[in-house]
Amino acid sequence: MTTASEPPDVVGVHLRRTDENVREIAALAEVLGEPAGLDGLLDDLKWDLRRSRAPRLLGRAVREAYRWDSYDERDVQWYPQGISTSADASDTEDIAGRRVLVTTWYSTGRDGVKRGSRVSVVDLDSRRYRHVLLVVPVLDESGALTLRPMSIHAGGIVWAGPYLHVAATARGFVTARVDDIMRVPGDEDHQDRFGIEGATLHSYGHRYVLPVRFTYRASADEGHEKLRYSFMSLDRHSDPPALVAGEYALHRDATRRLARYELDPETWQLATGEDGSSRPLAVDDGGVRQMQGAVMAGGRYHVSVSRGRLTPGSVWSGRPGSMRERRWALPMGPEDLSYWPSTDRIWSVTEHPRRRWIVAMDRRWLDR
Repeated sequence: MTTASEPPDVVGVHLRRTDENVREIAALAEVLGEPAGLDGLLDDLKWDLRRSRAPRLLGRAVREAYRWDSYDERDVQWYPQGISTSADASDTEDIAGRRVLVTTWYSTGRDGVKRGSRVSVVDLDSRRYRHVLLVVPVLDESGALTLRPMSIHAGGIVWAGPYLHVAATARGFVTARVDDIMRVPGDEDHQDRFGIEGATLHSYGHRYVLPVRFTYRASADEGHEKLRYSFMSLDRHSDPPALVAGEYALHRDATRRLARYELDPETWQLATGEDGSSRPLAVDDGGVRQMQGAVMAGGRYHVSVSRGRLTPGSVWSGRPGSMRERRWALPMGPEDLSYWPSTDRIWSVTEHPRRRWIVAMDRRWLDR
C-alpha cells in the first residue's frame, strides 16, 4: 500500500481501490495466449489517421489537427471522449521513440447493442491507429471464465506509467495495464458477437482486448456528495504528481468540482491513507458549467466546454472561480484535455459524427 506523504486536510469525497483481477486476467490469457502488450499492438496498427491541412479553421487556438478514417469519422455507434498521450506516460514523452496518443470511446447502443467502452492507440508519426475493447473477465464459483464489456462513459483517461486510468463517472475510475493488451484471433468479422464460446472469444469485432485490473470506487463521508469522475488528466510535473478529475454539470444547481489526487511516481497509483482510502489533496468548487475536460498547464487550469454539435467549443483558463473564457478556441464537441509539456500544446478530441478531430492547441494563445 502506498501511503500519502501527508494526510490531506480534505474531508468528504474519497476513493477506495478494489482487489486486483490477477486470477481472472491469467484465465483470459489461457484462452488468448500471452499478451501482445503495447509493443505488439503498435506493430499491428490498422487504420490511417489523416492530417488536416488548415487546423486554424477548426478553432482559434488549434495548431495541429487530425481526422479519423472515414468510417470512424461518421460512425454513430461509438463516440470519442477521453485523451492522454505518451507525454503523460513517460519522462521522455515517447514510447520506444514513437509519439503516441490514447483516446477513449463509449458505445451508444443506437443499433440496440451496447458494446461498452474502448481505447484507441494512435501513432502520430506513422499516422496509424487501432481500437482495443475494454473487458472485464469474471470467474464464477466453479472457476469458469466469462467476459463482460466494460460499460462506462469513459469521459476521460490518464496514461500514467504502464497504467490507463479511465473515468467512470459515479463509479470512480477503472484501471488497466497496457502490458495486458491481448490479441483476439480472427474476430474482426463478428461486429455483433461477444463472449467466450469454448476456446473462441468474440469481442464485437475488435482484434485486441484490454482487461480491467481494478477499480477505484467513488465514495463519500456522511453528509457529503460523491464526486462524479466525468473527465481526468495528469499533472506530471507537480510535486507530488497529481491526477486531476472533474465534474460535468449541465444544470446550474449541479456541483462543478475539480479535485487533485496525489499519485505515487514509483507505482503511478493513488496514494492512500491509513484507512486504505485515497483522499484528494484539494477540491475546488469553482469550475464552469458543461466542463468536458480540465488540465493544469502553465500554472493554470484550462477547461474545455462544448457548445453542442454546431457551435465551436470554448476554453476557460485561470483559477477555479475566476476563469476567463476563450470562445471559438476549439471545434464543435470538444471533450477531454491532455498537456504535452515540451511543445506547450494542449490536446483534445471532439465527439460528433462528421465533426471528429484530434486537435492540439497553442497554450500561449489561451493565456494571452
